[in-house]
Amino acid sequence: MYHVMFDVDDTLIRSSGFDAHCFMDAVKRVTGLDLNRGLDEYPHATDRGILRTFIQHQAPDEQLDCLEARVKSVFIQNIRLYLKQHPVQEVRGAKAFLYRLLADERFVVSVATGGWGETALLKLQAAGFQTDQLSMASSNDHYVRTQIMMKAREMAGDVNDLPLTYFGDAAWDRQACQDLGVNLVIVGDKVSHHQQVRDFLDVDQLLRFISGSREYNG
Repeated sequence: MYHVMFDVDDTLIRSSGFDAHCFMDAVKRVTGLDLNRGLDEYPHATDRGILRTFIQHQAPDEQLDCLEARVKSVFIQNIRLYLKQHPVQEVRGAKAFLYRLLADERFVVSVATGGWGETALLKLQAAGFQTDQLSMASSNDHYVRTQIMMKAREMAGDVNDLPLTYFGDAAWDRQACQDLGVNLVIVGDKVSHHQQVRDFLDVDQLLRFISGSREYNG
């Protein structure tokens, strides 16, 4: 058996651009302050992790739990409004590949996103994903990406440390997989990696990346 874990933004759906804008707008509306660095420059580029660093450097009088609740509320409103006005597209082939894995008893499937779970579900559903079968960990569970991934593994019932492959798109995904010793497949072209795809259309290649040195008879 194999465990396959997916990031959400720009891995399963094309969403990082509007997601970042909606997040930064929410922080600005709640606090009156602009984030003073790009999202990829934060030590923990997760929704909760960004707010932790924001408090440390820009808003020391804020408490994380309180600020998180306020920002999340506005962020959800922003995402809902955006989704009403704009279509959200899957990365080509993502739904079909995900459903193929879910239907195959040889695979355990989970989702681990640095975003909050509420907005991740809104975006996935807007792109046509059926989310009721997904085991998903998010920034609701932890501010550190590696901890989110470990939580996703637990939520999926993977108690035997199955061979794990993570599909992500960004430098922080590459770092987290390196830290955990996890097999990584990069989707898109934001960063370079020896296992890299544009989309999920070449299923045979994807399965070879998942199986690694172990033979997969698909």
